[in-house]
Amino acid sequence: MLPQPTAMLPAVMPWLDLAGLAVFAVSGALVAAKHRQTMVTLVFFALITGVGGGTLRDLLIDAPVFWVHDARVPIVCLIAAIAVWATPERWWRGSALDWFDAVGLAAYAVYGAAKATGYGIPPVAAAMLGVVSACVGGIIRDVIAGEPSILMRPELYVTAAALSSTSYVILMQLGVPGAGPIAALAGFVLRGAAIRYRIALPAYPAKGWDRG
Repeated sequence: MLPQPTAMLPAVMPWLDLAGLAVFAVSGALVAAKHRQTMVTLVFFALITGVGGGTLRDLLIDAPVFWVHDARVPIVCLIAAIAVWATPERWWRGSALDWFDAVGLAAYAVYGAAKATGYGIPPVAAAMLGVVSACVGGIIRDVIAGEPSILMRPELYVTAAALSSTSYVILMQLGVPGAGPIAALAGFVLRGAAIRYRIALPAYPAKGWDRG
């Protein structure tokens, strides 16, 4: 393992991490609020959505699990849950959940890839770990809430996370300044377009399977 690998991350990365954490936590609290749950449940959903992907990433790269050692993480999740609880329902109607999730998706994909790279993970695997960081929290959120998983929705989701993480790895290899924000913006734009215009990849053809 490399010495002090987190010191190798660009200065902007911790801000992307907190931004992704905050909006993922909000998206988790919004799911609980939609189901008319208690404040305790809102906090639980905020935490599990915010830290789920990062926890799996850290376990896979043999890093200290980030939220166990950083007091800011549970505080951010608590604030996110309180914000959802205390604000009018009309603020969160429509596609608010999707847009908050899109911001978190892009930011977390970049940060996950960056942290994996800092721990000496090869580029391709680092990009994949960026996707894990971005998607697993939302998957856990949906499974617990009994909602259709984000993986099963028709519009682009994992692809947007992959664009962010892969763009970051490539831009860093090329030495492009501002690789983190550029890559995060790319993933957010793709996810935003998917939300707005229902863009989706072609589905697998049935090929007679539906005949029994």
